[in-house]
Amino acid sequence: MEPEQEKTGRLPRKGRKRRRVPNRLIRAPGVRRARWDLEDRQPEAKRARLSTILFAENCEVTHGQLCELLKYAVLGKSNVPKPRWCQLFHQNHLNSVVVFILQGMSQLHFYRFYLEFGFLRKAFKHKFRLPPPSSNFLADIIGLQNKETAGDLPKTIEGSLPSANSKASVNLQNDPIIQKYGSKKVGMIRCLLTKEEMKTFNFPLQGSPDCENFIPTKCNGSITDNSPLFGLDCEMCLTLRGRELTRISLVAEGGCCVMDELVKPDDKIVDYVTSFSGITKKILNPVTTKLKDVQRQLKALLPPDAVLVGHSLDQDLRALKMIHPYVIDTSLLYVREQGRRFKLKFLAKAILGKDIQCSNRAGHDATEDAATALELARYFLKYGPKKIAELNLEALASPQELQSAGQDPRNTREVVQHPNSVLECLDSVGKKLFFLTRETDHTELRSSGNCRTIKCLSNKEVFEQARMEIPLFPFSIVQFSFEPFSPLLTEEMNKRMRIKWTEMSTVYAGPFSKNCNLRALKRLFKSFGPIRSMTLVLETHQVQRPVTELTLDCDTLVNELERDSENRDTIYLSGVHDTFKQHLLQQSNLFLGLEAVILPKDLKSGKQKKYCFLKFKTFASAQRALHILTGKDWKLKGRHALTPRHLHAWLRGLPPESRRPPGLRVIPPPSEQEALQTLRADHPKIAAWRWSRKIGRLYQSLGPGTLCLILLPGTNSSHGSLSGLGLMGIKDEEESIVPSMGL
Repeated sequence: MEPEQEKTGRLPRKGRKRRRVPNRLIRAPGVRRARWDLEDRQPEAKRARLSTILFAENCEVTHGQLCELLKYAVLGKSNVPKPRWCQLFHQNHLNSVVVFILQGMSQLHFYRFYLEFGFLRKAFKHKFRLPPPSSNFLADIIGLQNKETAGDLPKTIEGSLPSANSKASVNLQNDPIIQKYGSKKVGMIRCLLTKEEMKTFNFPLQGSPDCENFIPTKCNGSITDNSPLFGLDCEMCLTLRGRELTRISLVAEGGCCVMDELVKPDDKIVDYVTSFSGITKKILNPVTTKLKDVQRQLKALLPPDAVLVGHSLDQDLRALKMIHPYVIDTSLLYVREQGRRFKLKFLAKAILGKDIQCSNRAGHDATEDAATALELARYFLKYGPKKIAELNLEALASPQELQSAGQDPRNTREVVQHPNSVLECLDSVGKKLFFLTRETDHTELRSSGNCRTIKCLSNKEVFEQARMEIPLFPFSIVQFSFEPFSPLLTEEMNKRMRIKWTEMSTVYAGPFSKNCNLRALKRLFKSFGPIRSMTLVLETHQVQRPVTELTLDCDTLVNELERDSENRDTIYLSGVHDTFKQHLLQQSNLFLGLEAVILPKDLKSGKQKKYCFLKFKTFASAQRALHILTGKDWKLKGRHALTPRHLHAWLRGLPPESRRPPGLRVIPPPSEQEALQTLRADHPKIAAWRWSRKIGRLYQSLGPGTLCLILLPGTNSSHGSLSGLGLMGIKDEEESIVPSMGL
């Protein structure tokens, strides 16, 4: 099995509006984009297509991010923000959206019965991990609150809001700020984010896998309500690595700016995003200050009990690559309904009466933004939650209310309300959602003007109804229900998976003489990639993988992994050196169709590893490049990739299997051994084979230009949770890779 592939993403074109995206989604360590593919390239034919490189760290996509994609698929960029974790080109050429939910199944199901899921693994080249589901998975992915799924559906987004000046129309008890903080004034400690909240909102934390190279501020003193506040804001640009720091401003509680530094990124800048950062090439050219310099300066400036204040502060700390335990985030302090956030510009106007980030300026002023966030925090502490709630910020955020209050709605484009759910998106364009599920499913989407729900007695009936109804609706959700693994069976399945993947990652070679040079032998094997361990056994004359029930299909699995649609266009190379990227770019004409160069780095040393992955647009391009790179001119070792990127993080999460001497027979866990002897029609292995084929038949019946998602939500119970898995593709886009399945 190859080492973990790093993640990468496509960069936006210059001049395009920058989205405030969590840094973990775009700053993948070691990733380099090919020079000829730095900008979005238009497809040859005008048809919808998805990007092949997902932005998500470890390829995990949250339920909220899925909702982003679904809303964008319905309305397009003119009405809702683009999804932050992938790219959907030519959305207006999408004809429909179909979501299949396999309730009760997880990522463990998919890889435990990988051979049985034949159609799904070969047809969909975009796969990603899903976090364990909440109590209402469906509500999460279409953007509804639980109370909405059980009751009436939300009305059209054109509905009016209560007057911001009429206190009688404001129910303070229902205000999210009152619900979180109460109505009385609170101390500064109450406004700090807890460790759990910091984890939820993606703040860098000590011990997090993606923060191993981050620097702690060493602020670990005793915190009190009188601890000093410091406003912080950073500006970033886009480099070949992703988003990197170009300016930092730190403002003390008295309003004095104690630090305002320009920073020169280490990597080549591909977009200064001047309209937001205010940074230009001319401004940054003479700068010599580096990230490590401002890290050292910030550590020296902050007292042990310093509290950092900012707006979406997680992004600033990740740009700084620093960890700080005491933070107040004004985008979370001023709590908003349904987990949304107010823009800093809006809060400055509505709370403080200040105009910031004005359109006549070249970008944002980091010092102004830091001071504004600090002032907003002090206002909250001075006047308390009740005063904030009485302002009725939700109403003020409405363009209609701003206009009635004498403000120009044209200056408030950043706070215009977007549809919150897929249902609202469909309703705004006069379309309906079709929801098909089983009677036993407790999820409720009551039929209304823009949603039709049908409940069936069995999965078979759901399948038959889907074949008839899906073509009639622009957006369909079809949910099948399966019995999840029992806790005992889940534990045993995990054990079997650990054994199987360990065996697949083990090479048996020999026999060798007692006088063989171990150092030379290890050097030979290391030329193919990193080695976890090597054991020399001299008491054998036959060298082969131990034959057990769990290892019989290892060779078959390796062959099928190579044919997996996500791996077909990717090649793995070993023996690359620091100059490989430059050499590759110099001869770019030899590697047409190259989409991404993934250069992993050692998380501790930061040095580039001696292997890489190259992602191509087509299998033919990958095959041609592999032939060139393993030839006499390049002299590299390589092959087509075997493991999808989302799989690595999941396999790392499995506890390591204890080492055992080669040849030792592994007895399958009794619980599953007994279960496999009585293969009922509803056994997971049979269900995987049967429903992969049935969904394949449904997929083949879809019209061209259909965005199709297959979601295995995962499971969540008192005995533990299992991560889910998502697969997606567009019917036209996938036609060239979907094999003949004999469906």
